[in-house]
Amino acid sequence: MNYSEIISELKQKKYAPVYFLYGDEAYFIDKISDYIEKNAIAEHERDFNQTVFYGKDSKVEHIIETCKRFPMMAEKQVVLVKEAQHLSKYIADFEGYFNNPQPSTILVICYKYKKPDKRTSLGKMITKQTVSFNSELIKDYKLPEWIGQCVSANKFNINPKNTHLLAEYLGNDLGKIEKEIEKLKVLLPPGSEIDSKAIEEHIGISKEYNVFELQTAIGTKNMEKAARIVQNFSKNEKAHPLVMTIGSLYSYFTKVCIAQFSTNKNNDQALAREIGTSPYFLKDYKVAIRNYSAVKLVKIIGYLREYDLKSKGVKNTSASQGELLRELLFKIMH
Repeated sequence: MNYSEIISELKQKKYAPVYFLYGDEAYFIDKISDYIEKNAIAEHERDFNQTVFYGKDSKVEHIIETCKRFPMMAEKQVVLVKEAQHLSKYIADFEGYFNNPQPSTILVICYKYKKPDKRTSLGKMITKQTVSFNSELIKDYKLPEWIGQCVSANKFNINPKNTHLLAEYLGNDLGKIEKEIEKLKVLLPPGSEIDSKAIEEHIGISKEYNVFELQTAIGTKNMEKAARIVQNFSKNEKAHPLVMTIGSLYSYFTKVCIAQFSTNKNNDQALAREIGTSPYFLKDYKVAIRNYSAVKLVKIIGYLREYDLKSKGVKNTSASQGELLRELLFKIMH
């Protein structure tokens, strides 16, 4: 089952005896676990019928023993095993319980950053006898889409440009992104647009001086604007670390390179998929491939690698981050 299907069933009060939640993205595991913890049984029943174990401090036999007991004056009991990856050496000991779980128990195992081996008998048992969920990391190119969905779920509106801006600055920390958006519930009326002004005032990302605007300025060969942004970055090195700026530019120019050499230049949908961007931004990439030849793009990728090393102290003993960034900008745009 996927995340949406599991949450949908939980909201309908359809609970399975065992949930095995695993994978690299902790956010979705926590969301499912937290929902069950807060909603599976009534608050007044939790003192006697809800138990939380932590993998580092627990033994499988104690968890199973708790799962097998009957609830006290309630229909169900909930047993949550958080940080279960610390039980990885003993996780196979759950196999017998998975095969014959206690119907009145809801067992939730949060097995973060690991995956069960589906070739083993335990792995096959997890697939057949539990509600298993593989929580995968969201790919970078899909992050703006996820942000748009999160914004909609919180009853706000946002345009594609600003979803990319949030993705660029908040990164792939889904919990952090959600908290920033939920914070706006106190500050903005429902149905509001999360525009560049709201982002600057309430999240702290400048609508004018950000790496997204720098990419656009470079792509359109607007030297004056690019220099102004770089000057601002140089004055605020903590807010705009050079290594992060170079990483963003590298990602941007990698996509420009792919577009430059693509056979899909006349097919917008196919080209957008190929470079991993929204069709909304495709016109920006098309401007960039007109402004930068294939030969120049190869050189730019080389410059970015060179200055990435310099930003980390390789063959650089005295130049500041601001000086390096200004040098890099000059080489890219001339």
